[in-house]
Amino acid sequence: MVEQEGGGGSGGISEEEAAQYDRQIRLWGLEAQRRLRASRVLLVGMKGLGAEVAKNLILAGVKGLTMLDHQQVSQEDTRAQFLIPVGSLGRNRAEASLERAQNLNPMVDVKADPENIENKAEDFFTQFDAVCLTCCSRCVMVKVDQICHKNGIKFFTGDIFGYYGYMFANLGAHEFVEEKTKVTKASQGVEDGPDTKKAKLDSTETTMVKKRVVFCQLKEALAVDWSSEKAKAALKRTAPDYFLLQVLLKFRTDKGRDPLPESYAEDSERLLQIRNEVLDSLGVSADLLPDDFVRPSPSGIHPTTTSSSSMASKGTGSWSAWVPAEPPSASACSCSSSPGAAGVPLPPCSARPAAAWCRRSPACTTLPSSRSRPGSAGMAPTRGGMGTYQIPTRSPRVFSWALQ
Repeated sequence: MVEQEGGGGSGGISEEEAAQYDRQIRLWGLEAQRRLRASRVLLVGMKGLGAEVAKNLILAGVKGLTMLDHQQVSQEDTRAQFLIPVGSLGRNRAEASLERAQNLNPMVDVKADPENIENKAEDFFTQFDAVCLTCCSRCVMVKVDQICHKNGIKFFTGDIFGYYGYMFANLGAHEFVEEKTKVTKASQGVEDGPDTKKAKLDSTETTMVKKRVVFCQLKEALAVDWSSEKAKAALKRTAPDYFLLQVLLKFRTDKGRDPLPESYAEDSERLLQIRNEVLDSLGVSADLLPDDFVRPSPSGIHPTTTSSSSMASKGTGSWSAWVPAEPPSASACSCSSSPGAAGVPLPPCSARPAAAWCRRSPACTTLPSSRSRPGSAGMAPTRGGMGTYQIPTRSPRVFSWALQ
């Protein structure tokens, strides 16, 4: 049946592919899988987020994936990037990820490119159907988005700063069909009232409505003039995360890196300066990002746990661009049986993985510093009483937007 629908030509799906992607074909159909099978994707930046994107694309069954990264494997990468094998410290990140990435799905053509994206010419990007950027500066993202928009290439970019994340998509002009409940005219015998509304909507019949959405470019999304009357009205509906992203991208452009815990004093001061500059240039008040976004809690906990900040009172949660340097070692605590977050006894610290975060009892002789708490496992310690910490139940906040 698969070969008959595929026509046996270049657009067909083989029996091997049908077995490999059976669940996906049942989910989104054979035609969508054919389109995936014919797509070539460029993925830039092979840190933790890049590895997750690569894994999902390869398992989905794209035709080819090119992983581009000119950076070398760092100590942080060995803990946060699951495609990099042990002993790869100092190697190129893309090349170190190639073998494991290819083993995920031999039917996908996976390549590694160790060059810098800033040195790539425009025609390099035209060989791809979609481009996804991570770990890039603002100017690079804007430049590549313009190239993709010009050549009809789907563009995605996203990143993670500590426990804060964002994504942006420019899919050009996108047409789709939406199913809606059919609206019928009320019968003449029905008077005004509740029965009239019921008569106008027939839930048993639906109609297909064709729609068209035009995505804006990244440059336009980042350069909104918030001083205009129309923008001021939309400001109340705009999450402050948008302005936090502007500050973080500016910091990356100026420093050539992201904020680091070991340079907290210097970086926090610079972040506040950038906050004032960026928000003033956008025509909004600096009060949209209170000083709390760079200040740790009084107890010395990781900045993401500042639950009493003014931002948390606004319902936005607490932000942080800080990533802990290293997870605690198994020897950081000498307690033998400290209770867990739910009061369940945990094994001795020496028997737990280094990335696991337990609630520590007062019997502990050594508590890890705020710079050594786990970040790669997606956990942020919260205050649980004198000398105790526990795993939180609230997930990290992730912000995404696509202006039209």
